[in-house]
Amino acid sequence: MQIQLLKDAIPPLLEWFRAHKRDLPWRHDRTPYTALVAELMLQQTRVEAVKERYLRFLAAFPTPEALAAADEEEVLKAWEGLGYYTRARNLHRAAKVIAERGFPATFEGVRALPGVGDYTAGAVCSIALGLPVPAVDGNVLRILSRLYADDSNIDDAATKAAYAALLRQVYPPETADFCEALMELGAIVCVPNGAPACGACPWSGVCRAHLAGREECYPVRAPKRARRRVEAAVCVLRCGEKYALEKRPAKGLLAGLWQFPFFEGAPPELGEVLAEKRATHIFTHVEWHMTGRLIRTESERSPYTWVTARELREKYAVPSAFRAFMDWVK
Repeated sequence: MQIQLLKDAIPPLLEWFRAHKRDLPWRHDRTPYTALVAELMLQQTRVEAVKERYLRFLAAFPTPEALAAADEEEVLKAWEGLGYYTRARNLHRAAKVIAERGFPATFEGVRALPGVGDYTAGAVCSIALGLPVPAVDGNVLRILSRLYADDSNIDDAATKAAYAALLRQVYPPETADFCEALMELGAIVCVPNGAPACGACPWSGVCRAHLAGREECYPVRAPKRARRRVEAAVCVLRCGEKYALEKRPAKGLLAGLWQFPFFEGAPPELGEVLAEKRATHIFTHVEWHMTGRLIRTESERSPYTWVTARELREKYAVPSAFRAFMDWVK
């Protein structure tokens, strides 16, 4: 790939970013710790969903030492609604390492933190440590594949490595702005679905895909696998003023989180059904098609944990997959 094309494209990109960047909370008072929190929260999660959670999380855990000292249930509750809870557990583990040893000063050190991959390490290093390390995610792969009209499959590791190598050769001194400008361009202009807003793009005059009128042909990706469909029953058991919860298995989907009693297939007879509704929740590789039932029971059945509505809302992290049934908890 022609290095000069990207070198020439950097100044207009930085100028565009400084004029059009969004006012996001993690762009204020940035530290390596807050950058790490933001990057882990933003993995596979929309910016709008993260904004408030980010502020609330840092209000609860303003330093890595505060997060390291917290109980895991507190951390999961603060993360509630963001999904992919393994990220919260990894961040908790990383905070313990940072509290003991200090924040790493190199890419290798950041990359070694629990739950941190190449992209997150690159973003934290570029944005908070001033290191010229590429952060190559789907946004970056998309905009560069369009810039070069590159037919390489962006799902191949070799394609990602080639673009990372290209970025290393052109990284400007403004590491934070360059890293975020690439992300911003992919988030608000060179978007993945529908027509990109080429009229607002600082690269419209040099983008090979745009100049050929083939923007929507890129990026090239492998076909997605069909998701597995699971039919399930969710039983919101009420006994007096308390509700039944159970923990999911320690491994697998939503590992170790709290849920209402959940059954794949038909549930057993548990009591008087007061209400019923359907809900669907889509994960990356599986879809849950759930029938929810509000059920009154005469006794606090085992092996469930029975909690009040207030305890459930304040202390227990219940995944958003079950949000459709929370209005039964009063």
